[in-house]
Amino acid sequence: MSSLTEARVSEVRAFNRFYTKVIGALQAGMLNSPYSLTEVRVLFELAHAERMETGELRGLLGLDAGYLSRILARFESDGLITRERSAADARKQLVALTPAGAEVFAALDKRSSEEIGALLDGLPETDQERLVGSMATIRRLLGGGGQARAPYVIRPPRTGDLGWVVYRHGALYSAEYGWGTEFEQLVARIVGDLDFSRDTGWIAEVDGERAGCVFCVRQDDTTAKLRMLLVEPSARGLGIGRRLVDECLRHARAEGYKRIVLWTRDCLESARRIYQAAGFELDSEEKGMENGVEVTEQMWSRDL
Repeated sequence: MSSLTEARVSEVRAFNRFYTKVIGALQAGMLNSPYSLTEVRVLFELAHAERMETGELRGLLGLDAGYLSRILARFESDGLITRERSAADARKQLVALTPAGAEVFAALDKRSSEEIGALLDGLPETDQERLVGSMATIRRLLGGGGQARAPYVIRPPRTGDLGWVVYRHGALYSAEYGWGTEFEQLVARIVGDLDFSRDTGWIAEVDGERAGCVFCVRQDDTTAKLRMLLVEPSARGLGIGRRLVDECLRHARAEGYKRIVLWTRDCLESARRIYQAAGFELDSEEKGMENGVEVTEQMWSRDL
């Protein structure tokens, strides 16, 4: 092993020691619970699946069969899980959380989010972004070729983002649909009308590069408007569009709006599927023109 490699190995090991201490992995029980880090991770996987075959769970977490069996036996004794034979294959065992198990996990999950939130609150906004971005990079680099979804970050807009929003709307929709400078000017006017004392927005990043955006603006005292949803072609399929819409809905509810509306065009099929999945319904549509291209303007809405 070269001296350079030895230095890098030492740095990785030092980071591991540091971070396991930060997250409390060295304690006898995670999150002030009687359960270890591995046991809490097993609860996490079970909580996110209706039921799971033990072999699948073992493979997912890379656990020894005997070790997993002891964990499950403890959970069963504590009333956190049920185990039964698969109807399709009696050699396989299915595991599911009981209501008590789901309650225990929910409490642990809430405590974990609160601790990480407190950790982030101790850092300035720019350092939070650097930290989360660096963590995403670690996941991407060490995730292996089988990683299906690239990590991304959702953050508030900062200086320079609004110009990017106008530019990417103009360039992307011109290339994909033939819309011209008049559409880019329309987006510029919408951006120019933003009032961040009442309006807000989010920027998505993948590997530190802007990959999407959405904005939630005030239409009137009871109605919000979702505007300028965009996801770069290179980032489509990662769930970014749905996440941005969810952020917009969450914010609108928190601000006390009763209804949210949006304007789109029927050719934006991916966006329309996201809106429908989020509960929006088509209110009206009419024909229009954009740079000599016929378009169908649509208004969608949903109650909050």
